[in-house]
Parts: sequence; C-alpha cells; structure tokens
Amino acid sequence: MKFTDITIREKITSRGGGIEIDLTSYGFEGGLMSAYQNYLGGGMLGRIMVNDNLNHQLLSQPELDLLEAVGEDLKKHLYDQTDPGTEWEGRSYEQNQKMPGRAY
Repeated sequence: MKFTDITIREKITSRGGGIEIDLTSYGFEGGLMSAYQNYLGGGMLGRIMVNDNLNHQLLSQPELDLLEAVGEDLKKHLYDQTDPGTEWEGRSYEQNQKMPGRAY
C-alpha cells in the first residue's frame, strides 16, 4: 500500500516533522499511526519513532505484528521523504535509527 493514499497529515522540515496515516485499510477502523522525528540541535535529527492510537492490550499477536510491520514501513517512508544526501550527510536509515529520539 502506498502511504500517500492514506496520509492524513504530513509536515517535514529540516528540523524534523512527521506523517500521520489512517489505519482503516489495514483493518483497524478509526486507527491512526504517526511517524515523527525530533530535532536534536546542532543540525542533527533524531531517530524516527512511531505511535498509534490503538489499545494494544485488546489486539491479537497477528494484529500486533502487522502494526509493527506497518510502523517500520512508515518510518522508512518518512526517512525517504527527506534528502539523506544533504540533510543527514549520507546517513543510512539504519545509522539514523541509532540516534537518540530526543535531546532532553
């Protein structure tokens, strides 16, 4: 599935940003997921993180596995929406995910 088809909000700048998607097409009626990235300061961006509005205690293991896979794909999608060659000085997705999530 293309995230552009289910994107609700998207704001990406040189100081981070995020994308919010609708999870209904994955079987989670009313579910939302966001991938976001914080600015650490000094021109550095933190790792990309995700969250959702679902109650994980009510979900089955296959549903949790699906959410985890969607979250990983969404993080990579956000990474791809930036210009790693200039913004991140060529840092790979894997290298970026080793950064802290926030500066404080």
